[in-house]
Amino acid sequence: MSAVLSARPAAPDAPDRAKPRWIRPSVSGLLAFTAVLYFWDLTASGFGNSFYAAAVQSGTQSLKAWLFGSLDAGNVITVDKPPAALWAGTAFARVFGFSSFTVLAPQALMGVGSVGLLYLTVRRVSGPLPGLLAGAMLALTPVAALMFRFNNPDALLTLLLIAGAYCTVRAVEKASPRWLVFAGVAIGFGFLTKMMQAFLVLPAFALAYLIAAPAGLGKRLLHLVYAGVAVIVSAGWFVALVEIWPSASRPYIGGSTGNSLLELALGYNGLGRIFGGQGNGFGGGAGGGMGGGNTAFGGSSGLGRMFGASFGTEVSWLLPAALTGLAAGLWFTRRAARTDRTRASLLVWGGWLLVTGLVFSFMGGTVHPYYAVQLAPAIAALVAISGHALWRGRAHTAPRTVLGGMIAATAVWDFILLDRTPDWFPALRWVIVVLGLLVSTLVAVGVPRVRTVVIGLAAAVVLTLGIGTAGYAVETVSVPHSGSIPTSGPRSNGMGGFGGGMDETSGSVGQLLGGTTTKWAAATTGSQSAASLELASGKPVIGIGGWDGSDPAPTLEQFQQYVAAGEVAYYVDGGRGGGPGGGSNDISEWVAANFTATTVGGETVYQLTR
Repeated sequence: MSAVLSARPAAPDAPDRAKPRWIRPSVSGLLAFTAVLYFWDLTASGFGNSFYAAAVQSGTQSLKAWLFGSLDAGNVITVDKPPAALWAGTAFARVFGFSSFTVLAPQALMGVGSVGLLYLTVRRVSGPLPGLLAGAMLALTPVAALMFRFNNPDALLTLLLIAGAYCTVRAVEKASPRWLVFAGVAIGFGFLTKMMQAFLVLPAFALAYLIAAPAGLGKRLLHLVYAGVAVIVSAGWFVALVEIWPSASRPYIGGSTGNSLLELALGYNGLGRIFGGQGNGFGGGAGGGMGGGNTAFGGSSGLGRMFGASFGTEVSWLLPAALTGLAAGLWFTRRAARTDRTRASLLVWGGWLLVTGLVFSFMGGTVHPYYAVQLAPAIAALVAISGHALWRGRAHTAPRTVLGGMIAATAVWDFILLDRTPDWFPALRWVIVVLGLLVSTLVAVGVPRVRTVVIGLAAAVVLTLGIGTAGYAVETVSVPHSGSIPTSGPRSNGMGGFGGGMDETSGSVGQLLGGTTTKWAAATTGSQSAASLELASGKPVIGIGGWDGSDPAPTLEQFQQYVAAGEVAYYVDGGRGGGPGGGSNDISEWVAANFTATTVGGETVYQLTR
């Protein structure tokens, strides 16, 4: 049985003439389908997350803003994430011009790249068919269809982590320190995309190499040290640059309390996300179970969170099958050689899924449902690898029974997920559960080895596993999304109150600001409101206090200097900031006491220049 699951496919680097003719058109078809899915009516979502869109706009106006990820081209304050995703998005916008399409298109391209790279990674170990299945399952995961059409940093993070997995698989094959270093570089740039969230895959990659690489223990450990150095260097160069750059000539690091990128990584975007505090006050809290809590912020923490109301329909359609396949694969390969590549691959993807899933499940700080896109590649790979291996071993009772159980569990769970939106295509859940139970029974019992029957049953298996998640993904693509907390499915749940797009007020004030020639057209409380005004006017706007209005930038004294120098044309009152205010309250009080208010589009505006 172990030999069946551990059998190696033809060498992945073999010449094309030695490969079946169906592979190249199938891969091209998969990538073309993914591109159509992710680019279809892309601009219906406008600028998506206006917070990051405004930073891209600023990067097209200022090289310094591009480097640091500033919200405004005047470089008062950055967004509260490192800038790698903005580097890519701004480069695209600088080449093709700033627009809704150029803001969203880079993520769609990253999605196509992620699907292709996942195919290549799975193919190296399990062959082209599992690679195609893994790529298709990733493309049709609802949260992937959401985030690869949206301008949050998660799209680039996902691509970089898959690149790290690909390099790790290559490294394991021949104990290659070079490929392991490449994996470290990918993770390092993942840190520059979304900080410590990128490190969640490191235990899995290191364990797989330590166990399976065909070299002595000393060499394996030394190679892991090389990879660790690569992570530190590729992530640390920008941290060092920010720390040594004179703070007076660069923007304040949004989200930090001490104007430090390292402190941001360890605090607000690091341990604060896991344990709460450090500005992370919206976690779902304790409780566990299948729901409860604030769904936009993850719901109740516990083992059931990934299946609950927040995360369930985003990513868990194939999660029971992935966990079952992981357990079965590790059991059936337990007696295989230490260097067995199938087991190493299961360790890469299984460790990725378990560590990341458990951290997301028990996080006490801010966590959003779209974070689940980081789980999607691991789930897709595990289902494809284990499902294909079990199918090949269907002549034996044990793998046949496990595969039948995976199919049945998927069908039942998909029924439960679809029942959460009973008004959307109500017949689909019944089709899935009936078909799934029938197919699982046929697989478990066994069918005659007639080619037509076998092919038909295989197609039914794939259909059962994929129809639920595919339907939800296609529906997700048909719905515009905006705000900072988008969700997948038949309804647009983007929360405009948390970084939403422009409203009529922003448009009216934006027309006023569009005629200014000062360094900053205006200032307002909070980066969210400032972003909307920037997009409406095309001019830099100071987001006082950063994301929630609590960052100490600019201070009252700094703002008074800007006004005295004639660098800020207007102050727009009523900006959105959820924090205690930082210096924003002092600034608003000073403006109200020294300047005359007017009303524009229902908004209170103060002219700060004569």
